[in-house]
Amino acid sequence: MTVHPELLRGVPLFADLSDTELAYVAAWMEARQAQPGDRVIPEGAAGYEFFVIEEGSVEVVHDGERIRALGPGDFFGEMALVGSTSRRAASVVATAPLRVLVMHGLHFRELEARQPEVARRIRATMASRLDGVSQ
Repeated sequence: MTVHPELLRGVPLFADLSDTELAYVAAWMEARQAQPGDRVIPEGAAGYEFFVIEEGSVEVVHDGERIRALGPGDFFGEMALVGSTSRRAASVVATAPLRVLVMHGLHFRELEARQPEVARRIRATMASRLDGVSQ
């Protein structure tokens, strides 16, 4: 299912993008759904996508321990795109009916090639969150 650019407008990750830039990013994303208890990302699996929560919630679990909860507007899985590893550092499990917007790493690299400034700004936002999480 394709993503309408308007769905990205309220997501902090994309807050500084213009309407044209939002449309470009949305063209590279798809919507997916999950039910409570569904494992959206299994810890240790290869990572090729990142996710933005449109509706619902998830919990991030590492070695069986709950690390944090995420909700609408939050994103996860970005380490596979901006980190040095392609393996998932934690599991992400839906805790409520979930709708996520997903971008595959291959599509993100295409975005970087075609719209480097847009990709740079998205990466900067991701990196700033990673800095905040690791502190």
